[in-house]
Amino acid sequence: MEVKNFLIDQECTMLEAMELLDKVAKKVLFVINKGKFVAAITDGDIRRWILKKGNLDATVKEIANYNPKYLMQEDKSLAKEFMKKNAIEALPILNEQKDIISVILWNDEEIQHRKTLNIPIVIMAGGFGTRLYPYTKILPKPLIPIGEIPIVEHIINRFNKYGSNQFYLVVNHKKNMIKAYFNEINKSYKVDYADEEKPLGTGGGLSLLKGKINSTFVLSNCDILIEEDYEKIYNYHKKENNLITMVCSLKNIKIPYGVIEISKTGEIEEMKEKPEISFFTNTGMYIVEPKVIEDLEDNKVISFPDIIEKYKQSGYKIGIYPISEKSWLDMGQLDEMEEMRRKLEREDV
Repeated sequence: MEVKNFLIDQECTMLEAMELLDKVAKKVLFVINKGKFVAAITDGDIRRWILKKGNLDATVKEIANYNPKYLMQEDKSLAKEFMKKNAIEALPILNEQKDIISVILWNDEEIQHRKTLNIPIVIMAGGFGTRLYPYTKILPKPLIPIGEIPIVEHIINRFNKYGSNQFYLVVNHKKNMIKAYFNEINKSYKVDYADEEKPLGTGGGLSLLKGKINSTFVLSNCDILIEEDYEKIYNYHKKENNLITMVCSLKNIKIPYGVIEISKTGEIEEMKEKPEISFFTNTGMYIVEPKVIEDLEDNKVISFPDIIEKYKQSGYKIGIYPISEKSWLDMGQLDEMEEMRRKLEREDV
């Protein structure tokens, strides 16, 4: 990877910065003005901006940190210690003219060592998966293979890498196949099951876990992958003292038509040629406090968004954690499942 891959002009948009952050996958970009290094912008800077301002039309210069961390060329040998002290993953090295001549990256092994998220993970794995028919005529949705292993195992493996080793699957449709699969594979974690006698929705099944979970936990759908720092999401949730934190993904949709706005008198007020709409959407992953489980009525059908709305109306603090569009992989429909499969295959190459 070259230095130029990390550079972004301060006049670029926040959405362009998010796209480039996804591409370099190192959580930081270095901002230039007229070719000169002036600032840094991280995924955290963008997230804080969104949560504070909610403005998706911002430019990089409105968000960036104009007191960035860096080292001069003669101090390059101190880079690893400096990066560890400041908890940064990429560090620019400057020459006397303050130009970036190289970027030092933290090695992946040490980054992995910092990840400790030992909390329960609940996966809603009881749905019929009707949108993925005919695959789900044979297999339950959690066992649909993405590459060499099922989607639910991909989810579990990602959390397991962060230190989580207790998983609860809320199961219903073809549940014995799911149990048989996890009974047969070698694994370094524990899987327990909550059996639905009838479908209880994406929230109601949690009532089956009363008395089993008494700490903050992650709730995830069984058909999504979130490519983010789970520990950072958890820490944000605790810092904000939220009852529930919803992980939300940026979504950009380009309208393939010219959009016409009409005035009250029936005349054309404005014409927009193939406009792009940007918004945040629910990914299906949440950080949740155990109170939510204890408050649920037994065997009552309810969706988790309805649970959120109930608490929101009662004045509880419900937060969001924004992630970029490419950090969310969803296999809820056939075309999305194929895109997830292609992306994971590219990562494995």
